[in-house]
Amino acid sequence: MIRTHVLICGGTGCTSSNSLKIQEAMNKELVAHGLENEVKVVLTGCFGLCALGPIMIVYPEGTFYSQVKPEDAAEIVEEHFLKGRPVERLVYHEVNDKDIHHATSLSETAFYKKQKRVALRNCGVIDPENIDEYIAMDGYQALGKVLTEMTPDEVIQTVLDSGLRGRGGGGFPTGLKWKFASGNRGNVKKYVACNADEGDPGAFMDRSILEGDPHALIEAMAIAGYAIGADEGYVYVRAEYPIAIHRLEIAINQARKYGLLGKDIFGTGFNFDIELRFGAGAFVCGEETALMTSIEGHRGEPRPRPPFPAVKGLFGQPTVLNNVETYANIPQIILKGVEWFTSMGTEKSKGTKVFALGGKITNTGLVEVPMGTTLREVIEEIGGGIPNGKTFKAAQTGGPSGGCIPASLIDTPIDYDNLIAIGSMMGSGGLIVMDEDTCMVDLARFFLDFTVDESCGKCTPCRVGTKRLLEILDKIIAGNGEMEDLDRLEELSNYIKSASLCGLGQTAPNPVLSTLRYFRDEYIAHIVDKKCPAGVCKSLLQYTIDPDKCKGCTLCARKCPVNAISGTVKQPHVIDPAKCIKCGACMESCKFKAIYKK
Repeated sequence: MIRTHVLICGGTGCTSSNSLKIQEAMNKELVAHGLENEVKVVLTGCFGLCALGPIMIVYPEGTFYSQVKPEDAAEIVEEHFLKGRPVERLVYHEVNDKDIHHATSLSETAFYKKQKRVALRNCGVIDPENIDEYIAMDGYQALGKVLTEMTPDEVIQTVLDSGLRGRGGGGFPTGLKWKFASGNRGNVKKYVACNADEGDPGAFMDRSILEGDPHALIEAMAIAGYAIGADEGYVYVRAEYPIAIHRLEIAINQARKYGLLGKDIFGTGFNFDIELRFGAGAFVCGEETALMTSIEGHRGEPRPRPPFPAVKGLFGQPTVLNNVETYANIPQIILKGVEWFTSMGTEKSKGTKVFALGGKITNTGLVEVPMGTTLREVIEEIGGGIPNGKTFKAAQTGGPSGGCIPASLIDTPIDYDNLIAIGSMMGSGGLIVMDEDTCMVDLARFFLDFTVDESCGKCTPCRVGTKRLLEILDKIIAGNGEMEDLDRLEELSNYIKSASLCGLGQTAPNPVLSTLRYFRDEYIAHIVDKKCPAGVCKSLLQYTIDPDKCKGCTLCARKCPVNAISGTVKQPHVIDPAKCIKCGACMESCKFKAIYKK
C-alpha cells in the first residue's frame, strides 16, 4: 500500500538540472531498501518556484526539498522514509521578519501566499502523463456537463458572462470571439486552434501548462468545438518544446483511448479530434493569421484583416484561436460558475494572470495572481525583492511588444487597461525585472534587435522602419547621437505603429516609446554627456585606476588580455584608454576595489 508520494518537478527548468536523474536515483534507492510498494515517485509539471529547483515535495507531510541533486536520493530514503526525519540541509527554510529561519511548506512560502492558481491548478500536483490523475481532479467533467446539460449558445454565454479575455496579449473577450464564429453550425466546416507558439524572451507560461496539465487544453478545445460547431482542432506548438510536445501527444492518445476525443463523445453524437502542428521558432507566427498560414503549410506571414479568423481563418473557414492559458481557464469556469470566476480580478479584467517572473529578482519562476495585484506585491512579496542590495528600477511587461514600467509606478494594479494606460501591455505574461545596473537605452535596443530579426518582412513599415529605429539606437549607444534623434525615434515609432500590417510591427516600437517616456534623461546623458549612467554601453565607458587605492599587486595587468595596464610592483598602475577594450577583467580581478568605470 502506498503511504508516501514523492513529487518531483519535471518541467523544463528542473529537467535541465537533472530532475529525471533524481527520479531514477530515488526509484533505485527505494528498490534497494524494499520500499518500492510503499513510496511512489511521481514526475509532475512545474511547481513555479524555479529559483529553487529541482524541487521535491514529500506527501502527506508536505516536506519541501529544494535544489535536490541525484546523489541526495540515498540520504532522503534512509533518513526520511526509513528513520522518519527530514533531511534538514535540503528542507527549504524561509527567513521571517525577525530573521528567524523556519522550515516552510510550499504553500506557506511568501512566493505562494498571494497566488491564486486557476490555469496552473494541476501543475506540480498531478502526473501529466496519467489521464486518471487528471480525471481524479474533476478532469473532463466540464466537457461532460456542456455535452449533456448545456446548449452551444449557453456555453458561449457562460464564457461571455465570465469576462474572460484572451491571455495571449490582445485581451479580446473570449466569449465574443466564440460568438462571432458560432453561426451556421453544422452547415459550415469550422476549426478550433490553439496558439502554443510562445515566443517572447523569458516567457514560459504556456509551455508549463502543456508540460504539467495537457488534458486541460484538450478538454477546453473540445468545449470550444462544441460551442461553435467545429469537429477538428489544431495545436500550433513550438518545436523547441520537446517535453510539452511529448506529454501533449501522450494526452491526446489517452483521450482518444478513453473516448474523450474522436467520434460520438459521451454518446452525444459530438465528434471532435485534435492534431499537432510544430512551429519552427518564428516569432511572427504568434500573430493569429501568420500562425494559421503556417498551419496550412505556407511561410508564416500575416494576412490583412478583415476578414477576421472568426469569419475566414484556417483554410478559409471560420476559426476560433486562443492561447493555452486562455483555454486552461475554460473547464474551471464551466464547473465552478461565472460568479466564482468574476469574484477574482478587476471590473474589466476578470480572473487571474500567469506571469513568468525573471530578471533581477530573487524568486524567478512562474506566478499566477488575481488581476489587479500590484506590481509591488509581485516584485517585493512574491518575487522576494531585488537581490544583492540593489534597487528596483523598472519592469518590462509584454516582452518585445510591451513597455517598461518605472519604479515610480510600482503600485500600479496589473490589468489590461492599466498597463496600456502607462505605455505597456499585458502581452502573454513575461515580466522582466530590472535593477539600477540596467541601461534603459540598451534594453530598448535589445528588444528592438529581436523584433528586427523576427520581422517577416512582408510590410515596409515593419521591415524597414524597425531597422531604421535600431540604427538610431546604435548611433546613440555608440556616443554619436544628436538631440534631434529623439524626435526621429518618436516620429518613426508612431509611423510604424500606425502603418504596420500585424501586431508584431504595431507593437515593436513600444520599448522605445516607453523608455523615452520614463527614462528620457538616460537618452540625454548618452547624447549630451557621452556617458551611460548605468555603466553598460561599452563605447561610453572608461575604466580608471584610483592611485590612492591601488597597491601595485599587478594582478589587473596580468589579467588584461590586451596589455592595456602598465605599472611597477607596489606602485599605482594606469590604464591606457587607447588600448582598453573595456572587457572589465581588470575590475573583476582587483581585490582592493581600486578600479572603477565611469
